[in-house]
Amino acid sequence: MTTFSTPPAPDDPDAAPLRPGRKLGPISATVGSAHRAWLEPTRERYLASGHTLSHLSTRIPLAKSKLSELLRGVEHYPRWEVIHRLAEELDIPGWPLHRLWMQAAMEAGKSRDWVTRSANGNIAFAPSRPPLEHGALRSIAKEGYLRYAGAFLSNEARNAAVEDTFAILWLSFDNALSSPDIRRYAWEILRATVKAKADHRDRRPVLAEAAFDTVALREQASAEGAVAQLAESMELFAAVSRLPDTQLDVMVLRRMCGFVPEKVSDLLGMPLASVRSAERHAERFLEETVELSHHTGGTNP
Repeated sequence: MTTFSTPPAPDDPDAAPLRPGRKLGPISATVGSAHRAWLEPTRERYLASGHTLSHLSTRIPLAKSKLSELLRGVEHYPRWEVIHRLAEELDIPGWPLHRLWMQAAMEAGKSRDWVTRSANGNIAFAPSRPPLEHGALRSIAKEGYLRYAGAFLSNEARNAAVEDTFAILWLSFDNALSSPDIRRYAWEILRATVKAKADHRDRRPVLAEAAFDTVALREQASAEGAVAQLAESMELFAAVSRLPDTQLDVMVLRRMCGFVPEKVSDLLGMPLASVRSAERHAERFLEETVELSHHTGGTNP
């Protein structure tokens, strides 16, 4: 995500307008991952809008101090009635924002009754259409995203992670378009979203549950072979989880999802040569750690 810790130069034509008053403080360190998913792009839209908190407080209405708290993620989790009004003023698409807001409300311990009541009973909207490029990327990448997320998460959590990824991408799509590669930008959102939902050991995402659904295990003809492969896979996946992020991504997509290097390159938004290099480095590490099978699948181009 783009950050605003360094103000743009005054002569920068894309610089956000200067605004009077105290600078908006940072997001609270206590904000959870689901809350941060919608709060960061909302703050970015505010900072780029030219609006002041004083002006917004006359439109929403909400006291200037409460708006500042909302945009920093402090005090109480905000009601949808307020967020909806803020989204209208900042021209933020409501459909993905509402999805992420609702996910974060559940993470904050809010009940479904509170979620319903916080809309004040009269705020509804039909799904709007995402940008064309967003839809195109979704149609191409969704299946690969689901298979990657499934290496770390149960089916329900996997589906939620992928849908959250596309919602976050929609909210921050201007940043995605200005990035060097929209595929890479989207993948980094997916990785962060999956990591936030996955179980962790020693600060690394746990892959062990995925041992029951690998290409290698599906191809074992006997129960004895499957048990032996399972033991090897559990050891392998523990080692894979210690790889740097890019190497881990490549190995999950190659060895657990069975994608060929060209497909991995497309999903990650990385040159094919970089994918092959990451795989070589990962294999070297794994070979020093466990006895690594050289079977790579490759059933899905």
